[in-house]
Amino acid sequence: MYEIPSLKYKYGDLEPHFDEETMRLHHTKHHQAYVDKLNKALESYPDLAKKDVFDLMRDLNAVPEAVRTAVKNSGGGHLNHTLWWEFITPETTAPGEKTITALDETFGGLDNFKQKFKEAATNHFASGWVWLVRDGSRLKIISTPNQDTPISGGQKVIIGIDLWEHAYYLKYQNRRADFIDAFLKVINWVKVEENLAS
Repeated sequence: MYEIPSLKYKYGDLEPHFDEETMRLHHTKHHQAYVDKLNKALESYPDLAKKDVFDLMRDLNAVPEAVRTAVKNSGGGHLNHTLWWEFITPETTAPGEKTITALDETFGGLDNFKQKFKEAATNHFASGWVWLVRDGSRLKIISTPNQDTPISGGQKVIIGIDLWEHAYYLKYQNRRADFIDAFLKVINWVKVEENLAS
Protein backbone atom coordinates (compact mmCIF):
# COMPACT_ATOMS: atom_id res chain seq x y z
CA MET A 1 0.00 0.00 0.00
CA TYR A 2 1.31 3.38 -1.00
CA GLU A 3 1.03 6.32 1.40
CA ILE A 4 1.52 10.06 1.16
CA PRO A 5 4.85 11.10 2.70
CA SER A 6 5.03 13.17 5.86
CA LEU A 7 6.21 16.72 5.24
CA LYS A 8 9.35 18.14 6.83
CA TYR A 9 7.56 21.42 7.55
CA LYS A 10 4.11 22.61 8.59
CA TYR A 11 1.47 23.65 6.10
CA GLY A 12 1.75 27.31 7.07
CA ASP A 13 5.53 27.48 7.05
CA LEU A 14 5.77 28.65 3.44
CA GLU A 15 3.58 31.72 4.02
CA PRO A 16 3.35 34.25 2.47
CA HIS A 17 4.51 32.53 -0.73
CA PHE A 18 2.28 29.45 -0.45
CA ASP A 19 -0.80 29.73 1.74
CA GLU A 20 -1.54 27.21 4.48
CA GLU A 21 -4.96 26.16 3.17
CA THR A 22 -3.62 25.35 -0.29
CA MET A 23 -0.73 23.37 1.17
CA ARG A 24 -3.07 21.36 3.41
CA LEU A 25 -5.56 20.62 0.62
CA HIS A 26 -2.79 19.84 -1.84
CA HIS A 27 -1.19 17.30 0.49
CA THR A 28 -4.15 15.72 2.30
CA LYS A 29 -6.73 15.77 -0.50
CA HIS A 30 -5.07 15.95 -3.94
CA HIS A 31 -1.97 13.87 -3.23
CA GLN A 32 -4.01 11.47 -1.09
CA ALA A 33 -6.46 10.98 -3.99
CA TYR A 34 -3.63 9.89 -6.30
CA VAL A 35 -2.41 7.42 -3.69
CA ASP A 36 -5.91 6.02 -3.13
CA LYS A 37 -6.48 5.54 -6.87
CA LEU A 38 -3.06 3.93 -7.32
CA ASN A 39 -3.71 1.49 -4.49
CA LYS A 40 -7.11 0.63 -5.97
CA ALA A 41 -5.64 0.10 -9.45
CA LEU A 42 -3.08 -2.36 -8.06
CA GLU A 43 -5.42 -4.29 -5.73
CA SER A 44 -5.20 -7.36 -7.94
CA TYR A 45 -1.45 -7.04 -8.50
CA PRO A 46 0.18 -7.36 -5.04
CA ASP A 47 3.69 -7.86 -6.46
CA LEU A 48 3.50 -4.56 -8.34
CA ALA A 49 2.02 -2.82 -5.30
CA LYS A 50 5.15 -3.75 -3.33
CA LYS A 51 7.41 -1.86 -5.72
CA ASP A 52 8.86 1.51 -4.81
CA VAL A 53 6.85 4.08 -6.79
CA PHE A 54 10.00 5.22 -8.61
CA ASP A 55 10.67 1.66 -9.79
CA LEU A 56 7.02 1.23 -10.69
CA MET A 57 7.00 4.34 -12.87
CA ARG A 58 10.37 3.58 -14.48
CA ASP A 59 8.94 0.41 -16.03
CA LEU A 60 5.33 1.02 -17.03
CA ASN A 61 5.66 -1.76 -19.62
CA ALA A 62 5.70 -4.22 -16.71
CA VAL A 63 2.24 -3.01 -15.66
CA PRO A 64 -0.66 -4.99 -17.19
CA GLU A 65 -2.39 -3.08 -19.95
CA ALA A 66 -5.72 -3.27 -18.11
CA VAL A 67 -4.45 -0.90 -15.40
CA ARG A 68 -1.50 0.79 -17.12
CA THR A 69 -3.28 4.08 -17.80
CA ALA A 70 -4.56 4.27 -14.21
CA VAL A 71 -1.07 3.52 -12.88
CA LYS A 72 0.50 6.05 -15.24
CA ASN A 73 -1.89 8.76 -14.09
CA SER A 74 -2.19 8.02 -10.38
CA GLY A 75 1.31 6.62 -9.93
CA GLY A 76 2.67 9.65 -11.75
CA GLY A 77 0.62 11.90 -9.50
CA HIS A 78 1.98 10.17 -6.41
CA LEU A 79 5.59 10.24 -7.59
CA ASN A 80 5.49 13.84 -8.85
CA HIS A 81 3.98 15.10 -5.61
CA THR A 82 6.43 13.09 -3.51
CA LEU A 83 9.17 15.00 -5.33
CA TRP A 84 7.28 18.31 -5.11
CA TRP A 85 7.20 18.46 -1.33
CA GLU A 86 11.01 18.21 -1.29
CA PHE A 87 11.51 20.84 -4.00
CA ILE A 88 10.15 23.55 -1.69
CA THR A 89 11.29 24.65 1.74
CA PRO A 90 10.56 27.40 4.25
CA GLU A 91 14.29 27.61 5.01
CA THR A 92 16.53 30.04 3.17
CA THR A 93 18.84 28.05 0.90
CA ALA A 94 21.28 29.04 -1.82
CA PRO A 95 22.52 27.21 -4.90
CA GLY A 96 25.54 25.04 -4.17
CA GLU A 97 28.76 24.78 -6.13
CA LYS A 98 27.61 21.96 -8.43
CA THR A 99 24.35 23.78 -9.10
CA ILE A 100 26.02 27.07 -9.96
CA THR A 101 28.52 25.35 -12.27
CA ALA A 102 25.81 23.29 -14.01
CA LEU A 103 23.48 26.27 -14.51
CA ASP A 104 26.38 28.41 -15.78
CA GLU A 105 27.41 25.76 -18.30
CA THR A 106 23.89 25.03 -19.55
CA PHE A 107 22.01 28.32 -19.26
CA GLY A 108 24.66 30.99 -18.78
CA GLY A 109 23.92 31.50 -15.11
CA LEU A 110 21.29 31.28 -12.39
CA ASP A 111 19.29 34.30 -13.56
CA ASN A 112 19.12 32.98 -17.11
CA PHE A 113 17.97 29.61 -15.82
CA LYS A 114 15.22 31.24 -13.75
CA GLN A 115 14.09 33.26 -16.76
CA LYS A 116 13.96 30.24 -19.08
CA PHE A 117 12.27 28.10 -16.41
CA LYS A 118 9.65 30.79 -15.78
CA GLU A 119 9.01 31.18 -19.52
CA ALA A 120 8.47 27.44 -19.90
CA ALA A 121 6.16 27.32 -16.88
CA THR A 122 4.19 30.43 -17.90
CA ASN A 123 3.69 29.09 -21.42
CA HIS A 124 2.82 25.53 -20.39
CA PHE A 125 -0.68 24.78 -21.66
CA ALA A 126 -3.27 23.59 -19.13
CA SER A 127 -2.31 21.23 -16.30
CA GLY A 128 1.06 19.57 -15.93
CA TRP A 129 4.61 20.18 -14.81
CA VAL A 130 7.78 21.92 -15.93
CA TRP A 131 11.03 20.26 -14.97
CA LEU A 132 14.77 20.67 -14.98
CA VAL A 133 16.05 17.20 -15.86
CA ARG A 134 19.27 15.47 -16.74
CA ASP A 135 18.80 13.71 -20.05
CA GLY A 136 21.91 11.62 -20.59
CA SER A 137 24.73 14.03 -19.84
CA ARG A 138 22.73 17.19 -20.62
CA LEU A 139 20.50 19.37 -18.48
CA LYS A 140 17.31 20.61 -20.09
CA ILE A 141 14.01 22.23 -19.20
CA ILE A 142 11.01 20.17 -20.31
CA SER A 143 7.23 20.20 -19.91
CA THR A 144 5.02 17.21 -19.27
CA PRO A 145 1.21 17.13 -19.43
CA ASN A 146 -1.09 15.93 -16.68
CA GLN A 147 0.83 13.69 -14.24
CA ASP A 148 3.31 12.31 -16.75
CA THR A 149 6.73 12.03 -15.14
CA PRO A 150 10.16 12.32 -16.77
CA ILE A 151 11.24 9.29 -14.74
CA SER A 152 9.12 7.10 -17.02
CA GLY A 153 11.23 8.35 -19.93
CA GLY A 154 14.53 7.57 -18.23
CA GLN A 155 15.34 11.15 -17.29
CA LYS A 156 16.73 12.24 -13.93
CA VAL A 157 14.59 14.89 -12.22
CA ILE A 158 16.53 17.78 -10.72
CA ILE A 159 13.58 20.06 -9.86
CA GLY A 160 10.05 20.72 -11.08
CA ILE A 161 6.99 22.89 -10.56
CA ASP A 162 3.40 21.71 -10.23
CA LEU A 163 1.25 23.72 -12.66
CA TRP A 164 -2.09 22.16 -11.82
CA GLU A 165 -4.43 24.88 -10.60
CA HIS A 166 -4.92 23.06 -7.30
CA ALA A 167 -1.33 24.05 -6.47
CA TYR A 168 -2.04 27.77 -6.52
CA TYR A 169 -5.61 28.83 -7.33
CA LEU A 170 -6.83 29.74 -3.84
CA LYS A 171 -4.10 32.35 -3.46
CA TYR A 172 -3.13 33.30 -7.00
CA GLN A 173 -6.31 32.57 -9.01
CA ASN A 174 -5.31 32.88 -12.68
CA ARG A 175 -2.00 34.64 -11.91
CA ARG A 176 0.21 31.70 -12.70
CA ALA A 177 3.26 33.95 -13.23
CA ASP A 178 2.97 35.19 -9.63
CA PHE A 179 2.86 31.60 -8.38
CA ILE A 180 5.98 30.78 -10.41
CA ASP A 181 7.76 33.78 -8.89
CA ALA A 182 6.75 32.55 -5.43
CA PHE A 183 8.09 29.08 -6.22
CA LEU A 184 11.44 30.53 -7.27
CA LYS A 185 11.70 32.09 -3.79
CA VAL A 186 11.15 28.80 -1.91
CA ILE A 187 13.25 26.40 -3.99
CA ASN A 188 15.12 23.89 -1.86
CA TRP A 189 18.57 24.42 -3.39
CA VAL A 190 20.04 21.82 -1.04
CA LYS A 191 17.81 19.22 -2.69
CA VAL A 192 18.77 20.51 -6.15
CA GLU A 193 22.44 20.06 -5.27
CA GLU A 194 21.74 16.52 -4.02
CA ASN A 195 19.86 15.64 -7.20
CA LEU A 196 22.66 16.96 -9.39
CA ALA A 197 25.23 14.97 -7.43
CA SER A 198 23.35 11.65 -7.55
